[in-house]
Amino acid sequence: MKTKRILTLLLAVFAAVFLFGCKQNVGTPEDNAVVEEPEAGEEESEAENRLFGFACPDLSNPFYEVLKDSISTALEEQGDRIMVRDAQMDSAVQNEQVQELIDAGAEAVFLCPVDPEEVTPGLELLKEADIPVINLDIRVNASELTDAFIGSDDYNAGRVCGEDLTAKFPDGGRVVIVESPKVGSVNERITGFEEAVRNAAFEVVSRIDITQDNQNVSGELERILSEESIDAVMCGDDNMALQVLDTLETAGRSDILVYTVGGSPAVKNALADPASPMEGIGAQSPINIGKTAVKTAAAILENGVYESEINVETFFINQDNVDMYGTDGWQ
Repeated sequence: MKTKRILTLLLAVFAAVFLFGCKQNVGTPEDNAVVEEPEAGEEESEAENRLFGFACPDLSNPFYEVLKDSISTALEEQGDRIMVRDAQMDSAVQNEQVQELIDAGAEAVFLCPVDPEEVTPGLELLKEADIPVINLDIRVNASELTDAFIGSDDYNAGRVCGEDLTAKFPDGGRVVIVESPKVGSVNERITGFEEAVRNAAFEVVSRIDITQDNQNVSGELERILSEESIDAVMCGDDNMALQVLDTLETAGRSDILVYTVGGSPAVKNALADPASPMEGIGAQSPINIGKTAVKTAAAILENGVYESEINVETFFINQDNVDMYGTDGWQ
């Protein structure tokens, strides 16, 4: 009996100790804070919710508007965000906006410069902040301060226009070129065009430089039309082409072929009009540039394996295939 009482007492002691151990978490929430385990995919979602900056010269330009939308859509699809800054063609403002993107915590910046040289202070700020820069469309002068460049194959865009012109005028002809020599991408387009027509007896009778005055196209072209016989006008971008088309319409000259590099809805609508002198477009794709830029930025941040320079394909659009690409938007 004595042994049974001892065993009973020992069992009671063990039970008390066990219960005390089990009840150590009993108390107020402050005493026993609960750490919730994240649901499946929650940590990944937070990691992907990164902020990217987009700095461009002028969102009133349809090219940059579409490029911005393409980047924004691609970022949203991977759970990231975009902060947009429009410099409205002011280099000083763009450099200030770069600082705003840095202050906001952007992890990478997509940059289209107002001016390839004057954007250098902004690039230096980004370098100091250790923020990757994906340079888009127009190459900056201080390329060593960027991580990647993504733009159109501008040389080919000009070349396909020149090839079409030589096919239509196999014996050569007289050409006016509308250009902007300070813009590297435009220079590439014009170089591609000129090399395509160089051996086909074409003569460049005049050049119109819009760098200093974007409104001088009409006046200069009117003067040339009054003094020279010309067969075609090659334009460095769609804005130039639209001014040329307006001038030719006012002058009643539908016999002069017009070429451009771009592919905005306004130019494609002109191309689709049989009565328009618009003849061909070396087409860019801001949509594909934007998608490629986001993939490159992700690679830079995640594994560092990426192409530092990508020229997105350009191609020729004329009246035969313009309906396939559509006239309501960019390609």
